[in-house]
Formats: sequence, C-alpha cells, structure tokens
Amino acid sequence: MEFFPEIHISASEAEAIARGLYAVARAEGGVHEREAALIRSFYGEASTDGSARSLAALENAPDLDPEALALALGSPELRMLFLKTALLVAWADNNYADAERAAIGRYAGALDVKPEALVSLEQAVKEFLLGQLLHLSDVESTRQGAQKLSL
Repeated sequence: MEFFPEIHISASEAEAIARGLYAVARAEGGVHEREAALIRSFYGEASTDGSARSLAALENAPDLDPEALALALGSPELRMLFLKTALLVAWADNNYADAERAAIGRYAGALDVKPEALVSLEQAVKEFLLGQLLHLSDVESTRQGAQKLSL
C-alpha cells in the first residue's frame, strides 16, 4: 500500500491543508525553513489550477481552526493526507515538539481520528522517514537520522 496514494485535491482543499500545515509549523514559535519548503512543495503540487491563492497569502493567513479544517476536508483520504503531511512538517526540523504534537492532536480530534489511530499514524510516518533514510549510502547519517526519530 502506498504511503501517499494519489488523490484529487481541489484548490480550496489545498488551501485549507496548507493553512493547517502552517499552523502546525508555527506551533513551536516559528516556521523553520525545512517546514516552509515542505509546505511549498505540497502546495505547489496540489494547487495546479490557476485559482489558488498565493502561498505568501496563505503563510500570512490566520491559523485555520480544527473545526474549519474538518469542514473543508470531507473525505477520510483527505483527512489522512493532512495528518501525514502535518507529521512530516513537524519532523522536518528534526524535532517533533510538544507544541506541534498538541496542534496535530487538536486537528486529529476535529477530524474524528482517535488518539490510538494518531499514535499508529505517527509510527507509520517515522517508518516512512526511516525508509527514506535507507537510500543513503552514508551509514552514519542513516544511524543518526534513525536516532532522531527515536527508532
């Protein structure tokens, strides 16, 4: 099974996801460059039609509250896409901070994802990231990356 199956995302869904991702990134006090790069990459790929708002406008928009995100993302696939991507954003700076964990937990609650399911999703994201590290030929870098993921 693909970790990120291909699904259709409308411009409004991509905007909602990006705003939620920025809220997660800002949770620990600011947006790290790696977090911003990941959000830019997601939004650039997801918003292929011309009606999408500029990324700068989304970055400066107020945080999207969890209930609004839940309304914007009606399908279970979109909700899982958001949570997986939010976890990747949280790990992008090599530190899944408590504030980010709390923000993701609030979004997960609004998206009807149970705490146990979120814990399983967190583990799946760690395994996905570790799988990406295994492609590195530098064994020491792989070991250090795995340690940061607490694996």
